[in-house]
Amino acid sequence: MLKLTGWKFEGKVPDLPKFVMTAAPHTSNWDLLNTLFFAFSVNEKIYWMGKEAIFKWPFGGICKWLGGITIDRSKSNSVVDTIIKRFRESEELILAVSPSGTRKKVAYWKTGFYYIATGANVPVVLGFLDYRRRVGGIGPVVHPTGDIKVDMKIIREFYSSITGKYPEKTIGTVAVRIKNTK
Repeated sequence: MLKLTGWKFEGKVPDLPKFVMTAAPHTSNWDLLNTLFFAFSVNEKIYWMGKEAIFKWPFGGICKWLGGITIDRSKSNSVVDTIIKRFRESEELILAVSPSGTRKKVAYWKTGFYYIATGANVPVVLGFLDYRRRVGGIGPVVHPTGDIKVDMKIIREFYSSITGKYPEKTIGTVAVRIKNTK
C-alpha cells in the first residue's frame, strides 16, 4: 500500500524491547493509518492511544486489534501512571504517542510522552511522517535525562524540517509548556 501511494520508509527500528515513539507531526486522520502501514511494513506491533469516540461501534474492535488503547479525555484519569504501569508489566512494548494530542494546531505539545518514557525508564524514539517528501520512518533515539528543556531541544531540532499533511496545523517550532510540578 505504501509503494502504491508513493511513500518510502527511512531509518531503522531500534533493537529495543520497549520505547515510546513520538508520532509527529499529527495534522490528519491519515497519520494513524500511514503509521500503521509503516509498522506492518517493518513487522512491528505498535500500540497507540486514541480518544474514546473512535473505539465505539463499528470500529472499536478493529481499533483495539490494531493496538489502540482507549483514553477518556473528558476527565483526569492518570493516563501517564497507567501507561508507565503497562510498560513495567510488559516484556516488549512500542507505544506511539502524538505529542500534540490532536490534529488541530496547538501552541504547545503535551508532555505525557516524555513523562511516560522517564517514569518507565525507556527511551523516546522519534517517529515521523514527512508529507512533503512522502517519507515516514524512524529518527534518533533520545534517552531522557530528566531535564525536559535539554531533551526537547534535541527533539525540536529533529522535527524542524518535517512537514505534516496540513503544515498550517503544525507548530512553527516544537514548543512544550512545562508545568511546575513542585
